[in-house]
Amino acid sequence: MSGPLGVAASRTYPVPVDRAFDVVAPAPLPTIFRRRYGPLPPIRTVRDQTGGAWATGLGQTRTIVLADRGTMREELVTLDRPHRFGYELTRITGPMAPLVERVEGEWSFEPAGTGSRVTWSWVLHPRSGVTAPVVRLVARWWKSYARQALEEIEPLLVD
Repeated sequence: MSGPLGVAASRTYPVPVDRAFDVVAPAPLPTIFRRRYGPLPPIRTVRDQTGGAWATGLGQTRTIVLADRGTMREELVTLDRPHRFGYELTRITGPMAPLVERVEGEWSFEPAGTGSRVTWSWVLHPRSGVTAPVVRLVARWWKSYARQALEEIEPLLVD
């Protein structure tokens, strides 16, 4: 079995850190992830969310439904407003299910000049050593998928 694979993407915005956190954390996923990149599909909907607005309490869960009909259970596992929130994706179905056992994700927010640097990171856990090479390819596509998502955040942050 191959070990976990980490990837990250960042972008700087001209807003304070607390505003970046307060806008990004509860932002509707189908808005941020509305575009496909390669085999990585857009998010169609979120269902079964617990605990009100996202990133307001540890242990919150929701189900993410992708355009390819795959699903993932997301659980909020870290919360340090306004610096970061982390989650774990499990119960993955659809095309990613044979490749990835789980994903650890995190959004972090830090001062950058007069604005904020927002970083989105993933740690992918391949299902086996056999799937690890394909997961490395997915990680390359993920970087462009993340770039698109960070572009979609800008109009939400900058009035």
